[in-house]
Amino acid sequence: MRQFYYSHHIFMCLNARTEGRRSCNGDGRAAELRQHAKERVDEWGLKRPGGVRVNQAGCLGRCSEGPCLVVYPEGIWYRYRTAEDIDEILFEHVMNGEPVTRLRLDDD
Repeated sequence: MRQFYYSHHIFMCLNARTEGRRSCNGDGRAAELRQHAKERVDEWGLKRPGGVRVNQAGCLGRCSEGPCLVVYPEGIWYRYRTAEDIDEILFEHVMNGEPVTRLRLDDD
């Protein structure tokens, strides 16, 4: 079995549309919460080879449901609003392998 450099990649949409349409980072909160995620990953010892990488993404195509993120390799999509939501996704899904049902977006 092939070993990957990171066990999980988290892509967080930071798209901010200028024409007034809804977007994940329209109010700047998604950028703040991405920073929170990066700090938590570091604080919890997940920032290492075999650990977790938090990446900024442009539009992921789900702005009407956002702010949103997707966790790979599982490809599970989440909506989040608070730092507590981010912590729950990191702790429950990434660290313990249990997707967070209450924040999960439909796959279609």
